Amino acid sequence: MMQIRKANERGHADHGWLNAYHTFSFSSYRDPRYMGFRSLRVMNEDRVAPGQGFGTHPHQDMEIVTYVLEGALEHKDSMGNGEVLRPGEFQRMSAGTGITHSEFNPSESESVHLYQIWLYPDRKGLDPSYEQKRFTEAEQRDQLRLVASPTAENGSLLIHQDARIFLSQITKGRQVVHETVPGRHAWLQVLRGSVLLNGVDLQTSDGAAVSDETRLTIQATSDAEIMLFDLA
Repeated sequence: MMQIRKANERGHADHGWLNAYHTFSFSSYRDPRYMGFRSLRVMNEDRVAPGQGFGTHPHQDMEIVTYVLEGALEHKDSMGNGEVLRPGEFQRMSAGTGITHSEFNPSESESVHLYQIWLYPDRKGLDPSYEQKRFTEAEQRDQLRLVASPTAENGSLLIHQDARIFLSQITKGRQVVHETVPGRHAWLQVLRGSVLLNGVDLQTSDGAAVSDETRLTIQATSDAEIMLFDLA
């Protein structure tokens, strides 16, 4: 079973400094049909204008994953971390018992294009923690590269949830295949380009929730970049 979430059907908010699309209900966008999928709660695609950003704000009991496609994002938090996230880099922040942080576009001329993803943690009250890691193009070219997992295996980020996140850059005409264990679920987000997911056409920024499928074949109909979630 597959449910497609088309890019142009998502929630949208244009604040001038921030142009945001919400796959699931978020902030002032509310749709009871789209409150999340399994442990996935937020899938936001954001573009932040030069010199703008999110002021210091709190989070609690959430796994927050950020991925930059273009530009740069400066991060500061109450744990003392101060980093700049650039294209190809992932950030994982476990809010746990509570943190505050800010995110800012330090460029004077270029916007930053990013995805911010929230997942429910497997338990509340975790100690807050932070990781940032780059995964090279060679690691993900025409193959699924594990970038986050509950075991931090294969150099992936540690995420406190029974979920695995994969990234792939697929050359036009090539495909990647993911086998899922019966009873598990998947979410595919097309970051760039276009693909066929088990024969179903998906374009840039489209998403798909998948259940009761044991084999996912993702074929690129143009050069594409995708993020795949394997979920309990």
